[in-house]
Amino acid sequence: MPTGPLIIFDDDQYMYVLRDQASAEAFWEMPDEFVCGFDSLARPLRMSGAPHQVSIEVGSDEPAEAELRRRVVDHYQRFLPGQVAPRAADLAQFVAELPATAM
Repeated sequence: MPTGPLIIFDDDQYMYVLRDQASAEAFWEMPDEFVCGFDSLARPLRMSGAPHQVSIEVGSDEPAEAELRRRVVDHYQRFLPGQVAPRAADLAQFVAELPATAM
């Protein structure tokens, strides 16, 4: 089971930070717009299901922290120019500093 918050990237590489698995599954409409995602432990996520009925689960127990951090920095550079991505060395603090997606 994914540990929230969930950090999800769509097919435009836009980042969404959603409170927990249930919130993410309720928020996300089209599974084919999902490119990748991570839970708060930096474990990669997998999304499946039909439109408006997605299911999110942990795809691997092996954390991908470097990939998560790289994608967050990329999101900030593309969509939040002038703002600085979190730089905390501690993963929990890094995730806590991400902006939550309004629902």
